[in-house]
Amino acid sequence: MNENTKTLIFVAIMCVVVAALLAGLRGVTYETAIENEKIFNQRAILLALGDNLPTPVDALSDEEVQNIFQEQMKSSVAVDVEGEVIGDINPLEIRLDEERKKDLSERKFPLFVYENSGEKFYIISMRGNGLWDEIWGNMALESDVATVAGVSFDHAGETPGLGAEIKDNKNWVNQFSGRSVLSDYNGKYTGVIVRKGGAKDKKYEVDGLSGATVTADGVTDMIQQYMSYYEPTLQKLKADGKLGMK
Repeated sequence: MNENTKTLIFVAIMCVVVAALLAGLRGVTYETAIENEKIFNQRAILLALGDNLPTPVDALSDEEVQNIFQEQMKSSVAVDVEGEVIGDINPLEIRLDEERKKDLSERKFPLFVYENSGEKFYIISMRGNGLWDEIWGNMALESDVATVAGVSFDHAGETPGLGAEIKDNKNWVNQFSGRSVLSDYNGKYTGVIVRKGGAKDKKYEVDGLSGATVTADGVTDMIQQYMSYYEPTLQKLKADGKLGMK
């Protein structure tokens, strides 16, 4: 056996050993990784509540986050585009990146209901496109199902200091609180507009982000699109606070 053959055999054996070790490591850490991702998503949802959450999200332990979802968000459901509740589906397990690939009639949407001291907030989740990659977020509505209680946004690859401000610029994010997503003109859910050059109508608009027009427009498009998806659900909640089971 020549030296080249020995080297190739050694490399092949090492590849098999390393692959086996990596597979084993993934198996050991898989459940932990899934649980961490779940808690990360739960925190992002709670962030949309802003000051309406008694304790800031950053100050909550993982156990406290999970307890909130078990106790104060136990009415959360999955809905379809017709506003019907889809039974036996945990809304936390819905991946909007996967749902976007489906026909609209087949998609599922999470609706998180936060209850505290007799007050209800309805949180919807959204996903859209920024300048470089996907953006996503959560919007909490007050019990009138029209006024924004707060929002949280995130992104896959927007530019730091520019498009990434949709997540990092808390002052900009806070502008959404108090805005209306329900049009006085036609009673439709039209969302909130991110206006380049500054908000003209403070009831329905927020200021744009300097140097990040495409990302800001992506936020507007995302909100308006998902408002149309959630419209039947929100109209039912606004009418009598009830949803039908599919």
